[in-house]
Amino acid sequence: MKRYLVCFFLSVFLSGCAGFKNRYPSEKKVIECHTDWGKKHYLKRIRKFRKRPLNYGDIVMLGNSITEEGRDWKAKLGVPNARNRGASGDVTEGVLLRLKEIIHFKPKMIFLMIGINDLSNRCSHKAMSSPEYVGYNILKITKKIHRKIPDTKIYLQTILPTSHEFMKDDIDAVNSIIKSNEKNGTYEVIDLNAVFLDEEGLLRSDLTYDGIHLNVKGYETWVDVIKPFLDIE
Repeated sequence: MKRYLVCFFLSVFLSGCAGFKNRYPSEKKVIECHTDWGKKHYLKRIRKFRKRPLNYGDIVMLGNSITEEGRDWKAKLGVPNARNRGASGDVTEGVLLRLKEIIHFKPKMIFLMIGINDLSNRCSHKAMSSPEYVGYNILKITKKIHRKIPDTKIYLQTILPTSHEFMKDDIDAVNSIIKSNEKNGTYEVIDLNAVFLDEEGLLRSDLTYDGIHLNVKGYETWVDVIKPFLDIE
């Protein structure tokens, strides 16, 4: 009997360890649209997420470098359970692969912004950088989250503008897909793009340090937009 109990608890422990490991992408997985630097940084972030997993009911900031560089979202938003799940260089395929952790811990809210790297990176398959493909993948992310954890509120933020005019049409096309599919009910749109635009339809120069990433004022502006949504139950 004693031997049986030892074997039983050992099997439960080992299955739990395997389940924990499977919540995160394999380090052998290659993501098409990652740059060489992005591939290395993605693995670095995944290792960090493993060491510091989410808690049940967290508020998750999910995205790429623009989210990651927000760093301490707890302090920015003034809530103790805001967690940073940004990964610099990440693309929509990368987010899809790291949804298991998020789905397992059933966040209260998710604030998602992703897609700018898909549009700007030179993917091996050119179609994967098209606005249509990127928009489809963003919708795929929201549908998967909503299907698995329907009680989690998903706030889908439009892709921010950049100071590069050649990217404007593609960004606008993806954001149009985001907005036109809100009626399907899996997410609510927060139109950050409109707030960050200058008179030429590009990223306001007072909110960025390089034409893409945000400065202190840029993050303050972002927080001003999304903070009211934290009070909605």
